[in-house]
Amino acid sequence: MHAISNIPFDEIEIGRPLSVTRTLSKTDIEALAFASGDIDAFSDDEAPQADTQRSTEAVGAECLIAHLINRRLPGPGSSIVAQDFRFTSFLTVGDEVSATLLPVEKIGADHLVVFDCRVVNQNGEDVLTGRATVRAPTERQRRGDLTATEMIFRRTDVFAKILRACEGIPPVTTAVVHPCDRDSLRGAIEAAERKLILPVLVGPEARIRSLAASEGLDLAPWRVVGTEHSHAAAQKAAELARTGEVEGLMKGSLHTDELMSMVVAASSGLRTSRRISHVFLMDVPSYPRMLLVTDAAINIAPDARTKADIAQNAIDLARVLGVDVPKVAVLAAVETVNADMQATVDAAMLCKMADRGQITGGLIDGPLAFDNAVSEHAARTKHIVSPVAGRADILLVPDLEAGNMVAKQLQYLAGADSAGIVLGARVPIVLTSRADSVRTRLASAAVMKLLAHARRHEPVPPPV
Repeated sequence: MHAISNIPFDEIEIGRPLSVTRTLSKTDIEALAFASGDIDAFSDDEAPQADTQRSTEAVGAECLIAHLINRRLPGPGSSIVAQDFRFTSFLTVGDEVSATLLPVEKIGADHLVVFDCRVVNQNGEDVLTGRATVRAPTERQRRGDLTATEMIFRRTDVFAKILRACEGIPPVTTAVVHPCDRDSLRGAIEAAERKLILPVLVGPEARIRSLAASEGLDLAPWRVVGTEHSHAAAQKAAELARTGEVEGLMKGSLHTDELMSMVVAASSGLRTSRRISHVFLMDVPSYPRMLLVTDAAINIAPDARTKADIAQNAIDLARVLGVDVPKVAVLAAVETVNADMQATVDAAMLCKMADRGQITGGLIDGPLAFDNAVSEHAARTKHIVSPVAGRADILLVPDLEAGNMVAKQLQYLAGADSAGIVLGARVPIVLTSRADSVRTRLASAAVMKLLAHARRHEPVPPPV
């Protein structure tokens, strides 16, 4: 995980410039056009026309200056309080643009820095000139770099909404189990710095502290609970959850099975009357709402009774995340009940269980094939009349293999981001992966925070 650091007010040198140069791609111009509101001036197959260039020149040049201020000089913790810019040229695909900040004045009382700002193209022509006044941070800050490597236009930014929903809620005390590699330790500290969790680092203390020192991480604010090895860390974390010292668990660098075996053990006290299940929270660029996929990580071949708990867990989560009446599509290969296809029989049983109040809080329909679960057009074409078809909030899959395939296809072919959470235990559990991005790790922590907050006011299912 790449990290960026700022330059505090006292370390900024008058007269020492900072510059960055980049070549504008078609994606850059599309993003600038989107930001400026002019998104109709070009097609997918053509470069933007002059009208779009004129409408985006200010946005593009300002974005470069803002990028330098917010990411480099002074960097994280900065805020622009005033600016006066003049725009004199166009931007288009292939332009090589250079942006420069030159500190010219420091105002100590308010920690303000005045910068001369300039953006030029590859011909040395000015695109932007002027000044910006910035309130600089007074202390060193270090953050994970969330800069995207590629641009995907999203119909709804699910993760941003979840992170905003966490604002004003106290962070959740979380046992981070065996954070003995770079990503798991950094991910926990990043979530802590964003006030999502209060980490309790559980694992071999010497190893954790050595890793923190090598990564330049300060563990002074956080509690470290020393254990001999990963198995002991999982056992201790479960004990902390059982006694109420922590409200959530976060997987570190141990195997998922090692952590979950402690969670489901009869002696752990973390099991409830509800079956434990996993939910992938998907942010799919082409889908106009949050999409939950369950269960793709815990239950291998669930029967109808287990699927009822899986459905209820997902419905309860969706309601915590702001969906008043979640729509659950029970997936199968076809839309009609076939006695030879168990997934369709289970779907029919789940629908009847919902009718009888055995599953509450959502609308359930099935069997539904994937296409008519998420596409209203597909549902109409097949003459399916349903309040769920084409508008599903939750996809309940037939088994773990199908769920894993659905989730991974959405990630790698549809550009979806996914966060994951384990439900049905006494506390929510985040199962991180080494492949998870910073955005995914933070979103998973945010979901855990919202769940823990809800449980402070509502009872969890009784223990078994």
